[in-house]
Amino acid sequence: MSTVRADAFGTGPLSRAAALIHTLVTVEALLLLTAAPGLAGLFLLAPDPANLPLAALCLLPLGPSAAAALYALHHRSGDLTELRPSRAFLRGWRLGAVPALKLWAPLLAWLTVIAFTLTHFPATGLPGWWAFLLAVVGAGSLLWGAHALVLTALFAFRARDTARLAAYFLPKHPRATLGALSLLILTATGTALLTEALPALLAAPLLLSLLHAARPVTEETRDHFTA
Repeated sequence: MSTVRADAFGTGPLSRAAALIHTLVTVEALLLLTAAPGLAGLFLLAPDPANLPLAALCLLPLGPSAAAALYALHHRSGDLTELRPSRAFLRGWRLGAVPALKLWAPLLAWLTVIAFTLTHFPATGLPGWWAFLLAVVGAGSLLWGAHALVLTALFAFRARDTARLAAYFLPKHPRATLGALSLLILTATGTALLTEALPALLAAPLLLSLLHAARPVTEETRDHFTA
């Protein structure tokens, strides 16, 4: 009888829920800690289009932090007695920081160019439909970045191969792409209606949702693009 109880401890529904909450809270805290210098600078910047390049610089640490968080969430345990989210996060940071920056930095630079152009669009003299086109390109770039971030966090590809796979999966797995789009819309809406700090405060649950949405992407990558 005692053996059964000992084996069952840490594996029941309540234990799994507690393990999930503990993992989310720990990963959230570590993500905010590692990205804190940039996030602090971001919240100090005035909402002025001229500050867009500085905002991009402030967001640079977020890429490696998000990749490490995705790694830790992917490798989380449902057993309350086997929780090591901080160790998984630090391992994910060590393995993925440089690869994430190789894709995150160019993406931020590209999005900064798009945002700067849109905020100064009347000065460009371009027809109005160009603004719509730029907005679509920007949204597509964010969705590509979501796939690329997941692939970078979970697999050890070269940056150019990750970039190609992320682009390949955009139309190949529309449900995964639409899942990322819904998270993007939800985050943008919540930020606009509630607070600019919302994405940072809910980063871990949002990244966990992104992992679930990207499951077809990660499964095909594992089955067909890894040895």
